[in-house]
Amino acid sequence: MSKYQSKGSVSAGAARAVAIGILLLIVIGVVAVSSVKIVDAGHRGVLLHWNAVDLSHPPLDEGLHFVVPFQDDVVQIEVRTLKYDRETRSASKDLQTVETTVTVNYHPSKEHIHTLYKNLGLDYENRIIQPAIEETVKQVTANYNAEELITKRPQVKQDIEASIKTRLNQFNVVTEVISITDFEFSPLFDKAIESKVEAEQKALKAENDLRRIEVEARQHEAQAVGLANANIAEAKGEAEAISTINRALAENPHYMEWLKTKEWDGKLPLVVGEGGTPFIQIPVSSP
Repeated sequence: MSKYQSKGSVSAGAARAVAIGILLLIVIGVVAVSSVKIVDAGHRGVLLHWNAVDLSHPPLDEGLHFVVPFQDDVVQIEVRTLKYDRETRSASKDLQTVETTVTVNYHPSKEHIHTLYKNLGLDYENRIIQPAIEETVKQVTANYNAEELITKRPQVKQDIEASIKTRLNQFNVVTEVISITDFEFSPLFDKAIESKVEAEQKALKAENDLRRIEVEARQHEAQAVGLANANIAEAKGEAEAISTINRALAENPHYMEWLKTKEWDGKLPLVVGEGGTPFIQIPVSSP
């Protein structure tokens, strides 16, 4: 073997060794990456064993997890509060068309997220939440007249909320808040409601005016009765005073002389005949 042949063999062997080393590093890197899974914050991990959900293993919490490479995989599902809006069209008990907007705040059950994924997959919103809202709204609104949907809104909301919770809990979806954000009726019905409310307001105003007039009339009547009673009392007082004076004067021996003084004009007669009786007897006290 020549010197050049020996150098060529060494170079070829070194190149193969480097290639094998790089390949091993790549394999190790792939294996390492495949064996490490990170579950993001606000999520839970569903462990898959050969693409089948492993129900024997609880959902993976947030953070770093080691799995068997190429055999196991992890699917992340968000478990934070989520929001779902749905507009539905239904009919009330009196066959009025009602458009209802329902908002559901929910989150998947953290302990049963793997069961949810196995039964429904990631598209569980359209599979169970949407039908639950539509069926519930139609069922509940059919129990009320259109006017009752407005006047009994808290009861309607309570019925819808209870029914949606019951339906979604069966699929391991936890409801937090259910809101009815809007009730819309046909323009004709809205006009009828507006006219009715206006008529009720006018009737209430007329009733209040009537009550006010009745109260004022009773007040005036009471004032008139009070004034009349006061006048009667005053007249009785004056009559009793006059009667008392008259009795006192009548019992007085000089009463007639007092009456004369009341009628006298202050002029003395010019001539008084002999033996004439003076007009006024002035009492003289005895010495």
